[in-house]
Amino acid sequence: MLPDQERFNAAIARFDALNSEDPHTEVYNGKMYPKELLYALRMTEWLLKVEPQPSEALQLAIRSQHLRRWTIPRSEYPMDLAGYNKWRNTLRKFHADLAGQVLQEVGYSAETMDRVQFLILKRQLKIDAEVQLLEDVVCLVFLENYFLDFARQHDEEKVIDIVQKTWRKMTPRGQEIALTLPMLPEAARLVTKALAG
Repeated sequence: MLPDQERFNAAIARFDALNSEDPHTEVYNGKMYPKELLYALRMTEWLLKVEPQPSEALQLAIRSQHLRRWTIPRSEYPMDLAGYNKWRNTLRKFHADLAGQVLQEVGYSAETMDRVQFLILKRQLKIDAEVQLLEDVVCLVFLENYFLDFARQHDEEKVIDIVQKTWRKMTPRGQEIALTLPMLPEAARLVTKALAG
């Protein structure tokens, strides 16, 4: 079995290697990244801003939360609410199972694997503090990096509904941090309108 830090580093390296296979790319600060690798890096960066001393399980869950997400496209499910929910639930199980395999391979205990999978599956949201922290980080990463592109692809009513749903998932502290995010006027207007409603 690898020593603790080596085991953690090996797990993170494997997660990143899997996400580096993403054929979709995004340019950030002049550098091209596989999209899901960049997402995972942003998740870790935000986690450490919000909680400077997170548990090992939470760090592992944050980094593997979208593991190989592109392999199960939204288009394979009906384009309605039931289809969306089925897609999301299938993804969560897929991410949790794949993360569990990696953690087992590098020598983590069943207890740690179970906890990481519990977090990825977002069980007991609003009850479990670490699940809620993970959700805050998800929302912050979305609002900072992906919200404007999403907003430009959907009608305003849907965008406002998504902002309101996102807001309800967050803790008061997460909401407070979200209000400090720099936003272009277009995005800021939609968020302000959503929160006013």
